[in-house]
Amino acid sequence: MNYLQAVQEINELFPDFETELNTTKTPNSYSVIRNFTERIKNMIRQNDSNLLFRSLQKIDKMYINGDTLLKNAIENTFIYSLDNYTAFCSKEYRQKIFSHISSDLKNSYSRQIYSHGI
Repeated sequence: MNYLQAVQEINELFPDFETELNTTKTPNSYSVIRNFTERIKNMIRQNDSNLLFRSLQKIDKMYINGDTLLKNAIENTFIYSLDNYTAFCSKEYRQKIFSHISSDLKNSYSRQIYSHGI
């Protein structure tokens, strides 16, 4: 899956996503994931669990089926910022969010968290 296919996946949840992305100078894997991550951050802050969990399923699917650029964008944008976005959530809500993330993404998250500063 490349970034254009990822946009189609995200459009299933947010029909206006492609239009929003068109305001980006040069759409690519990083801009797609950056915009999607912003939406996920807002869902976390607004406690919009239903749409959030469906979005996390989409990002898992993109990570598992994505090309190298898309996977790198997910690791370096979504995973990198996940800790920051969930820092002020209750312990229960944070656990619920992480329970909807695939083991592949959790492993990537753990690698980033535990290798920081080495």
